[in-house]
Amino acid sequence: MKKKTLILLCCIFIVVQMHAQQKTYCNPVNLDYGFLPIPNFAEWGKHRATADPVIVTYKGDYYLFSTNQWGYWWSSDLYNWHFISRKFLKPWHHVYDDLCAPAVWVMGDTMLVFGSTYSTNFPIWMSTDPKNNQWKEAVDSFAIGGWDPDFFLDDDGKLYMYNGSSNKYPLYGIGIDRKTFQPIGTRKEMYLLEPDRYGWQRFGEYMDNTFLDPFIEGAWITRHNNKYYLQYGAPGTEFSGYADGVVVSDHPLGPFRPQMHNPFSFKPGGFVRGAGHGSTFQDTWQNYWHVSTMVISVKNNFERRIGIWPAGFDKDDMLYTNTTFGDYPHYLPNGVADHLQSRFTGWMLLNYNKPVMVSSTYGGYLPNQAVDENIKTYWSAATGNKGEWIQTDLGNVSTVNAVQINYADQDAEFLGKQTNIYHQYKLHYSIDGKRWKVLADKSANRTDMPHDYIELAEPVQARFIKLENIHIPTGKFAISGLRVFGNGNGSKPDTVKSLIVLRTEKDKRSAWIKWSPVDNAYAYNIYTGIAPDKLYTCIMVHSANEYYWKGMDKDIPYYFCIESINENGVSARTAVIESP
Repeated sequence: MKKKTLILLCCIFIVVQMHAQQKTYCNPVNLDYGFLPIPNFAEWGKHRATADPVIVTYKGDYYLFSTNQWGYWWSSDLYNWHFISRKFLKPWHHVYDDLCAPAVWVMGDTMLVFGSTYSTNFPIWMSTDPKNNQWKEAVDSFAIGGWDPDFFLDDDGKLYMYNGSSNKYPLYGIGIDRKTFQPIGTRKEMYLLEPDRYGWQRFGEYMDNTFLDPFIEGAWITRHNNKYYLQYGAPGTEFSGYADGVVVSDHPLGPFRPQMHNPFSFKPGGFVRGAGHGSTFQDTWQNYWHVSTMVISVKNNFERRIGIWPAGFDKDDMLYTNTTFGDYPHYLPNGVADHLQSRFTGWMLLNYNKPVMVSSTYGGYLPNQAVDENIKTYWSAATGNKGEWIQTDLGNVSTVNAVQINYADQDAEFLGKQTNIYHQYKLHYSIDGKRWKVLADKSANRTDMPHDYIELAEPVQARFIKLENIHIPTGKFAISGLRVFGNGNGSKPDTVKSLIVLRTEKDKRSAWIKWSPVDNAYAYNIYTGIAPDKLYTCIMVHSANEYYWKGMDKDIPYYFCIESINENGVSARTAVIESP
């Protein structure tokens, strides 16, 4: 009996130690994403999806709501998320429906939730104990409805609602009686897109307005230093350039004017792209963060994930989001911080396009698609059986700090939220590819972890990393990214020797950016912005020495510099140049 007790205490100690050592996270956020619940949208293949996230702090914890998840999550640290099953819609709605692009806000000691609707019979829900799933109706139906809503409680106690999702109509705002939830007056127009001026607002993967006009959606408002920052998503959720813009006013109902730095949340390059339709919130130390939608759009246009980024206001009260190395390991909040200073750990990607060996291959889902830094491509084994494996060669003995495992759900069979599925695997490492040690053993895991991220308590020296499947929830064992982070134990890349920005007279929204390639670099970060000290936009480019940047305000100059990237670190940036 004493022996069993001692073993149990040791296990508890190990779990506590592992939890205490977790200091970092890696996008996309490792949530138990539900599978898209609507049958008509599953014709390309059943897949996981969510979008339109809102995070609010409540009684010292973080609460995350997003589209069609049949529930919500809470966390004490922005890393360990606990799902609570809850359907907020009434029985007369379709069985597959749930909250879409929800509004969540706090009034006093109460959290309130409202989902997108154009009908008049959708309730507003309230809770003083959301952690225990205790909810009741604040009002039976919110008469005016609204798609992509946001409710904002001002410092003077007045309540407002903003909403809109259209490629024709603007965002709207209106006052709301905080006791009856009846509208005060009539709604007002807040902002309509201006793609003829702002290049990033153009629809399409290449920002060229083909097929459809751009959409404005996802209202969210933040008050800072007596100014109101109305944020919105554009131009389309399917695209790498999906971003959040911001307009500013001295009054909650405007008039609003675009901030010079726009979009303020933007991530068009890297492993997983997109940073649109989100919300800005403060952690328990009052640091700002931005949570937003990331894009996959392979099995369906609405195949999406969630990312969390450091954000804030600079000395000139300009809102920014820091997405530099935005899908590499970053430090979790741990105190008061300046988010203009990166929270990137400095752990580099060690296995970009490096050799891969696998147990089997299904169709055209080839092995190196697991290490090509593109979440849209993936390797699939021929089965989902125990014993299927993938092995990546780092090229030389390297310092390994963390590993991210991104599953691709090939041939998934589920529709809707699943609460009893799980992944199990073993992760091994080796110096020579012959003698192996266990890096992580999750063969007893009982949780769903489609983007699992393992931060090592102590770094190891390794050349080979091998992932062995034990169990997957559904379909075949498929990996869109087996990503190994640390340091390659070599030299940082050389500095780029020349950078040229060709901004055409025909269209000042666009530029052709070229630079001299660096032999010992696998990627580059292009920094651009509205001033030499406001280069807040970062674009990561892999295996190329040119980029077409079509996201500028045609009426102002822009500034540029670039740095090169490899397994060992980052070069010095080039001098900043101006593009009039």
